[in-house]
Amino acid sequence: MEQWIRVQNERDRSVLNWLRERVGDAAIAAAARACTLGDSKPYLSAVCRQLGLSVPRLTSQCVRTDGVGERHLAAMYEILRVRSPNAHAG
Repeated sequence: MEQWIRVQNERDRSVLNWLRERVGDAAIAAAARACTLGDSKPYLSAVCRQLGLSVPRLTSQCVRTDGVGERHLAAMYEILRVRSPNAHAG
């Protein structure tokens, strides 16, 4: 199904699954073909509009990162905070 429609992230995958349950693959494929210009893939929102449906607001589960990003940012800030011996006095 994703070969016919632009699916760019996990939210799009969730919406596509919702659509598949609601209208089925044949209806989605037909709507995607109706939205296609040339060789481009239609966005999921355009397919929903073609089907007369609004993209639902799906709740997403919080992804836990165990603070990896925060630790990297803290390390970068510490590096920036320490004055370089080659820094120009200003």
